[in-house]
Amino acid sequence: MKRILVGLLALVGALTILFTGLLLGLLFLGASNKPGVPGQVVLELELDERLVEHEPEDSLASAFGPGRLTVRDVVDALERAGGDERVKGLVVKVSGTPGSTAMVQEVRDAVKAFREKGKKAVAYADTFGEGGSSTGGYYLASAFDEVYMQPSGELSATGIAIETPFARDALAKLGVKPRMSKRQEYKAAVNMYTEQTFTQPHREETERFLTSLFEQMVKGIAEGRGLGEERARAAMDAAPLSAKEALEGKLVDGLLYRDEVYAKVKEEAGGKAELLYLEKYLERAGRPNQTGVQTVALIYGAGEIARGQSRSSPMSGEATMGGDTVAAAFRKAVEDKSVKAIVFRVDSPGGSYVASDTVRREVQRAREKGKPVIVTMGSYAASGGYFVAMDADKIVAQPGTLTGSIGVYNGKLVTADFWEKLGVNWEPLGAGKNATMYSTDADFTPEQHAKNEAYLDQVYADFTSKAAAGRKMPLEKMREVAKGRVWTGEDAKAHGLVDELGGFPVALKLAKEAAKLEGPVRVELFPRKKGAAEVLSELLGEKQGDNSDDEAGVRMEAPWRPLQEQTRALYRLGVQLGVVGEPRRQVLSAPLPEPTW
Repeated sequence: MKRILVGLLALVGALTILFTGLLLGLLFLGASNKPGVPGQVVLELELDERLVEHEPEDSLASAFGPGRLTVRDVVDALERAGGDERVKGLVVKVSGTPGSTAMVQEVRDAVKAFREKGKKAVAYADTFGEGGSSTGGYYLASAFDEVYMQPSGELSATGIAIETPFARDALAKLGVKPRMSKRQEYKAAVNMYTEQTFTQPHREETERFLTSLFEQMVKGIAEGRGLGEERARAAMDAAPLSAKEALEGKLVDGLLYRDEVYAKVKEEAGGKAELLYLEKYLERAGRPNQTGVQTVALIYGAGEIARGQSRSSPMSGEATMGGDTVAAAFRKAVEDKSVKAIVFRVDSPGGSYVASDTVRREVQRAREKGKPVIVTMGSYAASGGYFVAMDADKIVAQPGTLTGSIGVYNGKLVTADFWEKLGVNWEPLGAGKNATMYSTDADFTPEQHAKNEAYLDQVYADFTSKAAAGRKMPLEKMREVAKGRVWTGEDAKAHGLVDELGGFPVALKLAKEAAKLEGPVRVELFPRKKGAAEVLSELLGEKQGDNSDDEAGVRMEAPWRPLQEQTRALYRLGVQLGVVGEPRRQVLSAPLPEPTW
């Protein structure tokens, strides 16, 4: 038996070495045979899956070449192509909604900037929805010069909707008692546990941001297609439309198949133009803003906020914004004499109050050291996501960015009755008066409930006072727009929570202005990208770096870890429902249902 075990271990070791060598060999082979950009090219992009906000530079895919397409990839490629004489046009196949409203708006802005350079952009879809809405896909397409659809397709730009689950009665039947509190009335994160329908503030908040998003789409489609807003709204209210109806309503420019669209685009580009995927063009031509002597640091704060290091799984693609990692990236950027300003990209629903404050403090310190900080917000910067941003010099958001939720919640789900129904008796023991305060087997005592309420008051007071100071707003005014309420970026700007509307280009412009920089600048990502060998070593369990306090890397999970996670999926579901394990106490969080559009 011992010999068999030793043999198996030797086989695993040999396969690991072989796998590592093969990956390194492919990397070096690819680097030595890098082709260039043809003399005449039409860029091609297929949006058949959602764009991602950020792929950590320490990820396995990033180390060995392009991974999933990010929002910044599209924006940078189109900015680079706009000034490239070799690029004659752009054709994009839209196969669905490529992301959130804010993501789509970021890409729309990039397409419009590309067109302003005299380049033609054409969008094509076999159908804008088939048995479901594709409002987001059509909203994106409306920013192009021309829009084509397959004759058998339909245009289902029906609007935007959210379905919110409420499980209070279901939990009661299971014997689960929610003991959760919030600050203030618009903080809706706990409502799925404590309510059976919308409260008035929750309904008001949700209806307002849905209306704001819908109005933004109506306006964008009307402008893009040269229609009045009333006509665009009427077309959406009449959807789903057949291909013929969409053509008659001037919502599309023609009913063509893919081969016909691509042949037309190539002919108009001069006939000799070659097609080149956008991501390949970016890989070959390089990103813009890489030639300047002075540097603007780009730091990402993406994912749920947690204490410690950021984490990234190469299998699932999920990332966590680690407070220590992001804070260390800020310190590295501040120490770098070539860095004159910092652009901080935030895309987070929040999470840990302590980790959020860790990052906020480093934003504050960077400014004190003379390094301006400009925040650009992605799909959302809510609760802790807003907390980390509020001390920046300027905040930039897309009109559709879900912003704010300046509030807090906390508590637990008491599951003693649930386990009793199953015949399981949990008996918590503890040394210390409040050792079992957050045990899910017992309710709060009156004293413990009072302590929990006092903690929420403390966090909410801290959040609102720091937000008021960061935004240079009277505290009473801040308290009026806080209350745990989520705003769209457009509404947040009207209430003073955001300074400008836009994306990466607007943030970079403001960073250059704040640092009084003229001419080209170099945008450099912090933490810096690790080499392939270093990433592989981490995946194999070897520690890298100096392990100092300022190590700004992303902790990688080994490839086999996601397999372990799958076996724990039911347990994690139980934790979320409060029937097993410890409750999640990420008090600065604003989880929102995924809109369908």
